[in-house]
Amino acid sequence: MYAVVESGGKQLKVGEGQLVEVEKLPYEVGECVELDRVLLISDDAGVKVGQPTIEGAKVLATVIHQGKHRKVFIFKYRPRKRYRRRAGHRQPFTRLRIDKIVV
Repeated sequence: MYAVVESGGKQLKVGEGQLVEVEKLPYEVGECVELDRVLLISDDAGVKVGQPTIEGAKVLATVIHQGKHRKVFIFKYRPRKRYRRRAGHRQPFTRLRIDKIVV
């Protein structure tokens, strides 16, 4: 059984027991999260597709970790003009463990 959910403007294919990383959510480690934007559910009975979401369906997950990805460096350079700019960015994320898919 798997589901396609939307979180942080991105769509994720998730299954029970799976660990996924989503855009940062405002929850503490150990808290339960309810993802209610379920776009598709596939199980033994068949496939249900929402228009755009499935009414009453949700995915229950637990926050495992709040963190940041590796630093990405941005470098701007103009030849012959003595212009150089270096900046870095670390994108925050939330790691979730998918506990249950409720239809």
